[in-house]
Amino acid sequence: MQGFLELAERSRVQGGAIEKMFSFTEREFIPVMLGGDINTYSMARAFYEQYQVKSYIFGKYASGPSWGSRIIEYSADPAIETDEGFLRIVNGFAASHPEKKILLIGCGDSYVSLISKHKEELAGNIVAPYIDHELMTELQMKESFYALCDRYGIDHPGTIIYEPSMGTEFEMDFGYPCILKPSNGIMYWEHPFEGQNKVFTIASRPELESTIKKIYDAGYEDTLIIQDRIPGNDEYMYVLSSYSNSEGRVQMMCLGHVLLEEHTPHGLGNHAVIITEFNEELMAKARKLLEELRYVGFSNFDIKYDSRDGKFKFFEINTRLGRSNYYVTGAGFNVTRYVVEDYIYDRRGELELCRDEHLWMVVPKGVALKYVKQPENVSKIKELSAAGKSVNPIFMKGDLAPGRRFAMTKNYFSHYVKYRRYYS
Repeated sequence: MQGFLELAERSRVQGGAIEKMFSFTEREFIPVMLGGDINTYSMARAFYEQYQVKSYIFGKYASGPSWGSRIIEYSADPAIETDEGFLRIVNGFAASHPEKKILLIGCGDSYVSLISKHKEELAGNIVAPYIDHELMTELQMKESFYALCDRYGIDHPGTIIYEPSMGTEFEMDFGYPCILKPSNGIMYWEHPFEGQNKVFTIASRPELESTIKKIYDAGYEDTLIIQDRIPGNDEYMYVLSSYSNSEGRVQMMCLGHVLLEEHTPHGLGNHAVIITEFNEELMAKARKLLEELRYVGFSNFDIKYDSRDGKFKFFEINTRLGRSNYYVTGAGFNVTRYVVEDYIYDRRGELELCRDEHLWMVVPKGVALKYVKQPENVSKIKELSAAGKSVNPIFMKGDLAPGRRFAMTKNYFSHYVKYRRYYS
């Protein structure tokens, strides 16, 4: 018992010392994020590293990497994703800090949609760096995005927009396996069913028809995307993150070469290992689209290289940063600097493109080295790790209170089990 008390006291003293590692600075603004996953924590870490401010995060549940963080004040309220709850919470917070500008950032599609939808109803001291709701809705709908790609000369996979009225009487000009996914991701997750995946890889016509039926039987009412499956594993995937300033000019772009994704049913497609890479031609195509649309704020494109024709095919645009956004900050382009300089300090700079390689990983190195297949990519992981050019956004020095440390470490090492079970 005495030994336990001594250990507890030593932990208390060490915890106090760690708390002193964080020195917060009063600024004209307070970052407020909506969500609870790695996306919100990555943003909060970036805000602290750039401006030494504490972030306030409102999510549905008391879980995830942001819960228990020393650089975050986290509040859980299941009503945050409803219109009424959203306005009550964010306007209430703004009213309690009338002397500050509240920089409101959504870290999920439903949150950015709420912010854009209710921009005119937000308190006067809230800064919401988002496009109008009509354009946001258009971009979030995948069929609308593919129409824009066609207009601006951006390659995308062969696609069928499936409507329930089509039944089983439709033809495909590509074979199997193919991809099936919802066009309206927000509505899709509001209607859960057994075997629900973020994306389905379909092997045959009977499987395609039965999966479509299962989705609509669950209550989903919007269109589905049936798509040519581009060959190649995770290492053919890319992610492009951008910031477009309040004048509609792209100010920052950072391309990530995805080497490994998650393979659990609900996490399918989430990035696990990324190395930044430079491709000016690819960046120029996305920049043209964004600037033609007069887009503002953060954006994020999912892309895959098609070895059959040597083209990069765009899958979708997210009207926000992705959950892997710290790959940008880790490479030296702190994402919070762009939006704060733009909207808080009214300063806008020239276009910045990420050119150097940097490694971002949220799985143990042992998992990455086992499941990344191409030898040159394995070598890059080893090389960048050895050179100290790598980061895991979750494990920020000093931000590991005992409860959070346990939860994050448990989740980190659980990837060994998850990949053994789901990777194929």
